Amino acid sequence: MDIYSRDTGLRRRNEQLEAQLDTLFQVSQVLSRSLNLKETLAGLLSALHEGGGLERGMVTLADPETGDQQVIAVHGLRTVRTDDIRYGPGEGVVGMVMEAGDSVVLARITDEPRFRGKLGIYDSDGPFVGVPIRVAQTIAGVLAAQPSSDERNQLKEHARFLEMVANVIGQSVRLSREVERERQELTAERDNLRRTVRAQYGFDNIIGHTQPMRRVFEQVRQVAKWNTTVLIRGETGTGKELIANAIHYNSPRARGAFIKLNCASLPENLLESELFGHEKGAFTGAMNQKKGRFEQADGGTLFLDEIGEVSAAFQAKLLRVLQEGELERVGGTRTIKVDVRVVAATHRDLEGDVANGKFREDLYYRLNVMPIYLPALRERMEDIPEIARFLIGKIGGQQSRELELTDSALRVLMHHDWPGNVRELENCLERAAVMSEDGTIDRDSVLLTGIEERVSASRSGPTREVDLDDPDLDERERVIAALEMAGWVQAKAARLLDMTPRQIAYRIQTLNIKVKQI
Repeated sequence: MDIYSRDTGLRRRNEQLEAQLDTLFQVSQVLSRSLNLKETLAGLLSALHEGGGLERGMVTLADPETGDQQVIAVHGLRTVRTDDIRYGPGEGVVGMVMEAGDSVVLARITDEPRFRGKLGIYDSDGPFVGVPIRVAQTIAGVLAAQPSSDERNQLKEHARFLEMVANVIGQSVRLSREVERERQELTAERDNLRRTVRAQYGFDNIIGHTQPMRRVFEQVRQVAKWNTTVLIRGETGTGKELIANAIHYNSPRARGAFIKLNCASLPENLLESELFGHEKGAFTGAMNQKKGRFEQADGGTLFLDEIGEVSAAFQAKLLRVLQEGELERVGGTRTIKVDVRVVAATHRDLEGDVANGKFREDLYYRLNVMPIYLPALRERMEDIPEIARFLIGKIGGQQSRELELTDSALRVLMHHDWPGNVRELENCLERAAVMSEDGTIDRDSVLLTGIEERVSASRSGPTREVDLDDPDLDERERVIAALEMAGWVQAKAARLLDMTPRQIAYRIQTLNIKVKQI
């Protein structure tokens, strides 16, 4: 070989190395663009064709269920649908690569009897190179391509180059599978959480069978379907937040966020920042930009508890968001559009506040589109046994033990007005559970919590007859029943119990019975 030929060969070799390095760089760029594996591999094969002179590239990956090699991406002379093209174990040149676990290099395709040509894109007289794609220690697929016919003397170099590319593909396949597995796990966890939340906040989980509660349930079912603004009215402790949850999680916005804010818990300057957000440097301590609750709830529901506590100045700012669906962060100038359903709640007499000038009339009408009134517990005393047993189960779970509520304890609970509503009832039962060493909550455990047993004013009227000789009645209940039957006249009650007035007066004192004044 003369000096000219040797120099020409070295120059071509250097040019090929430069082209391969540039192609390898392009391959790395393609692999870093997207986590969509098919899209990435198609771009990779295009880079091999354009920069590396490796035409008609193909990538197959093993089907984890059948073990077949499925064609994932092809770059050839025409568009090829690859979804149904597979190679069984040992089939074709792909099977040869899988069996050998090493590269297969053919100087001419037609000389290999196992070649199948399923894709119909290869030049049968041209060369062919196939290399394994490894993920960890497992052969997961095959990378193949066809160099040009005039490069038959460089097939080993092409094979080494494709092996490098296959190693990079293997890393991308591993990463893609890990991302997909994590995505599936997150999706399963999300769906499980959604099922749990919907079960927790479904209508069936809200206790109440009295007429006032059935009316509330029907209103909630109807209003949940729409984006109507809801104002939940009721005394403190009646479960307004529970109703707000039920509205959101049974609405078309259930996939969106459910954001809550107690308007009475923050001063006005912090309330504005909390609801509308702020820009960096808007005030001392604003080190970063922050999205407000309205932006966080975009596409979902915002629950504003104790809406009646906000100041008149802040009410005007709130009204704009409700009317226009737009806001500006504190310290910002850009108008931000939000799509938020507002559910508000209050225990205040808003009508009286409007009349006294404490609450804006226009904001009142903006909020009071669909009012839902929650009855106080004393207005649905028949629900107390079911509510109490539910709360006992909840408290027992917190204390990791079984709790039992006796009938005598229930009768005491039924003779209390519960000005704090369900929240007071839950606190009472939790205190009673603490007082009970064996987990049995009886009348004495309940009375030790400090509640006063009395006849609810809402239940005044004709006194029901009670069998004073009923063995299930304890002494305290028997005395109370006699007093009720006697219209709280102690002398009459004493005669019913076959006692003297002095004896019944002593019983009233020792049994800590609060006498109702008629």
